[in-house]
Amino acid sequence: MTLDWEFHPLVGERVTLDLLRPDDLDDLAALQGDPDVCRYLLYETRSREQVAEILERDAAATRLAAKGDYLQPAIRSETGRFIGTMYFELHSVEDRTAEIGWILAPHAQGHGYATEAARLLLALAFDELGLHRVQAELDPRNTASVRMCERLGMRHEGHFVEHMWLKGEWTDTGHYALLEREWQAARGSEIAPRSDA
Repeated sequence: MTLDWEFHPLVGERVTLDLLRPDDLDDLAALQGDPDVCRYLLYETRSREQVAEILERDAAATRLAAKGDYLQPAIRSETGRFIGTMYFELHSVEDRTAEIGWILAPHAQGHGYATEAARLLLALAFDELGLHRVQAELDPRNTASVRMCERLGMRHEGHFVEHMWLKGEWTDTGHYALLEREWQAARGSEIAPRSDA
């Protein structure tokens, strides 16, 4: 496993994961202040002042070396426009595990941007860092995130009923995960020649 990783932009075909910048404040505040976006998140809508503090904190998260280290990079479109954020946290160095998450602006949803961004982080996790397992936890009512986990090849491992008291109600938690060997097998099948070719 290769740790003590310092952030560098992760570039895909249509999206780039890059550090948050001060000029992202308006877009990030709109995202985290939107009740529909925050509906299935662990926090209520945030004020512009709260988002400014979070932006400063998360922009400084640039290193993965120990349990609890995290990244919260911006997702940027082909034109460099801010369209959301990814989340990646080391859960255990010894067990080589991490958690992944995402938030995408409503205008950017339905185009595969979040899936591409998540694949960039999974490639980092498995191909560069040598992690064994990456998991995602979500509210099962968030069907878009459930479908994304499925597109990423993540396995549905559990459904915890009324798992937490959140925003005035008991909410369930869904658990999804992907192992390094599953990631490598899926990548191998993507590049293997088709038998009908």
